[in-house]
Amino acid sequence: MVFRRIVILTGAGVSAESGMGTFRDKDGIWTKYDIEDVATPEGFARNPTLVHDFYNARRRALRDAAPNPAHHALARLEKAVTAAGGELLLVTQNVDNLHEKAGSQNLLHMHGELTRVKCDACGSAGAWNDDLFALTECWRCGLPGALRPDVVWFGEMPYGMETIFERLSACDLFVSIGTSGEVYPAAGFVLEADMAGAHTIELNLEPSANARGFTEGRYGPASEVVSIWVDDFVGRLDG
Repeated sequence: MVFRRIVILTGAGVSAESGMGTFRDKDGIWTKYDIEDVATPEGFARNPTLVHDFYNARRRALRDAAPNPAHHALARLEKAVTAAGGELLLVTQNVDNLHEKAGSQNLLHMHGELTRVKCDACGSAGAWNDDLFALTECWRCGLPGALRPDVVWFGEMPYGMETIFERLSACDLFVSIGTSGEVYPAAGFVLEADMAGAHTIELNLEPSANARGFTEGRYGPASEVVSIWVDDFVGRLDG
């Protein structure tokens, strides 16, 4: 079967082999930090310095991080699907820019980006690669203390949901890569795709919380299972 309308979801597992921390495993980020302190609007209001320190450290780590074979494979897949007349939307829960570094172009960051900030006062948003501090002034309105990472925190609405659900409702293939299957709305994407009649695949280190909802699953390190699956998929396109 040839798939032409593809939606791929990636989570922290796709970037783990590039040195970017995962969240929910035994050594994950949430075992070292309290979600309420660094990933909620209330935590930012209580202690902006702590929140900025947390994201500054992650932004610095990202500067030296390189895409791994899974990122490169997905960029290669996008080019092959596009060349064959299909369309591929890559939706990522990750706030890193490793998909971009690998060459992916049709990309939607549903949880925002580490390399962007926004102003709670005037609504301005833009690229930001340096450290951010509690009294950093907004470049647009000049107000100090209103800039925050352009990252979707718990209790906030993810970006691009209308586009995502439109594409899920019309896709013939949905692939979930490196996700826990525990965080909604992303954990419900497989159901949306299944309702549209799509074939669904999970590529993960191990079966996720919603693994039973997928048509098939392949398990192991992302750099291995994604590369093998993409090679097979592109080979069938070329054939």
